[in-house]
Amino acid sequence: MTANPASTPAKENSRTAWRTDVLATLAATLVMLAAHGASGFSSLSDMGGDNDSLLRLVEVRDLLGGQGWFDLHQYRMGPEGGFVMHWSRLVDAPLALIVLAAGALTGSAGTAETVARLLWPTLLYGLTLFFLIRAARRLGGEAALLPAAVISAAALFFTGIFGPGALDHHNVQLMLTVAALSLLMAERRDGRAAALAGACTALSLAVGMETAPYVAVIGLSVAALFVVDAEGERRVAAGFGLGFAGVGAAAFLATVPPSAWGAVTCDAFSAAQFAPAAIAGMELAAIASLPALNASRTRRLAALCTLGIVLAAVVAVLFPQCLASPYAGVDPRLRGLWLDHVSEAQSLPQLLSGDLATVAARYATPLLALVLMAQRLLRGSRQRQDVLVAALLAAAFAVSVWQVRGATFSIPLAAIPLAAWVGAWRRRAEAGGRPGATAKMLAAWLASVNLIWAGAANAAAAMLERDGAEHGAAQQSCEREADFPALAALPGTTVLAVSNLGSPILAYTGHRVLAGPYHRNVEGNLAVLDMLTGPADAAQDLVRSRDIGLVALCRGNAETAFLAARSPDGLLAALVRSAVPDWLEPVAGTAGQPLELYRVRPAQ
Repeated sequence: MTANPASTPAKENSRTAWRTDVLATLAATLVMLAAHGASGFSSLSDMGGDNDSLLRLVEVRDLLGGQGWFDLHQYRMGPEGGFVMHWSRLVDAPLALIVLAAGALTGSAGTAETVARLLWPTLLYGLTLFFLIRAARRLGGEAALLPAAVISAAALFFTGIFGPGALDHHNVQLMLTVAALSLLMAERRDGRAAALAGACTALSLAVGMETAPYVAVIGLSVAALFVVDAEGERRVAAGFGLGFAGVGAAAFLATVPPSAWGAVTCDAFSAAQFAPAAIAGMELAAIASLPALNASRTRRLAALCTLGIVLAAVVAVLFPQCLASPYAGVDPRLRGLWLDHVSEAQSLPQLLSGDLATVAARYATPLLALVLMAQRLLRGSRQRQDVLVAALLAAAFAVSVWQVRGATFSIPLAAIPLAAWVGAWRRRAEAGGRPGATAKMLAAWLASVNLIWAGAANAAAAMLERDGAEHGAAQQSCEREADFPALAALPGTTVLAVSNLGSPILAYTGHRVLAGPYHRNVEGNLAVLDMLTGPADAAQDLVRSRDIGLVALCRGNAETAFLAARSPDGLLAALVRSAVPDWLEPVAGTAGQPLELYRVRPAQ
């Protein structure tokens, strides 16, 4: 047999590139693990305020303990009977499987959880890094490989969503979004890769509504490329549409019980998201497949505009409530005393007025990457890869301007054009003959690594901030597992505590709480605000009416300081001043500890 001389070299090059990318990913992932290992994987016992990862762990325990697949109640938080969480079982499932497998091998539930908390974010880190490297190679060629590995690895490390113990769904969503982008950027435009990209996009939406802007931009980009180049993009558009609609339908059936198929929830995957997704995916595939609809650019544009109008009408008529603000249902008091002060929900204008270090750390590399993409497009380099990267990066940056949490996406996505930029200067430096090429390459390296911006910004802030040492020696904020043994040893009851302590108490003890930083827990959070910010005498009646047995005080927690300052005559402020009302008694051995405990005396 004779090999096909036209295809064999290309296949060999593709396999070699794939292996190289895998090796680069493995090397960078091992370096990341070593960096965390140097601290003894400290984040496993000190989550640093990551309430969502702790509550996800609690959800997995509940699922393995027999709670129903479709039952998303968190019974140990909120008012009597709990409240329904808006998270997806699609993240709980793989975590539960890892715990089960590790438990079968080790015979220890605690060890099994530790394995899951370490293995899951590490796997997601590796997959996300691999897809970033592949995307950078497709944008910048072979020279972008090393910069992509370094810049992307540093960017993912900086985001903090892949560290040991990080079980929140944002790392899953980022991985799926980057995977979809990388698959769509493949030079060989076949329907299979596009279908996988559509599947990843649908899964990211099913996991959580945070990715809705990225899902929309990816879909619009696929449609726009098809309008411009029907012959080259027909299979991509059809495959993406089928993958998006098909996996969206599968996710709906897998996570929504038949009794709730007609229910509308705007903050979780429901009919309000599934119906538009199914219509968009199937109609895009139909338009791409039917010559009568795509024979000319005018017809393609008209068909897709009609699809857009249909989608807008479906949402406006059937799901108008989902056009409102995501937090429209949050009580105004909770917005003023809680949501408006959540650090990750701050906007760029708010940060510019008082936190320039965060601005430099979160916005510098994405803004530089946007400038680089704009230059590429203005120079006429309007390859499909450029359009896809520029569109998704612009969407992520826009989200980060609205809320800084969007930087979790924009910083890793910025690594793609930054790696291509550094790679271009590497080629020039290696070729020689261009004065200053090496110096410019080094400058490009330094400007592209987000950790350098963050380090410089933090150093500058520390120099400018007075009494920096005192701030660094602030009281502990009760985020470590070691802060909760005394509480865990007490008989089970309902604990009154600020919302920041809700998830740690559930994860580290057997108690239940009223408050937690979740927008659906309106009744529980309002009840805690009334108790902690109202006078101690009035709080007594509220505490007894909710069968609360313990009050937990963490003086070093930022929420404690904020609420005490806002309500100096309230119960919480009194406890901070050590003015303990007579209906409370200190629990022996907890005075002076990070977490102070007070027992509610029996009613006289």
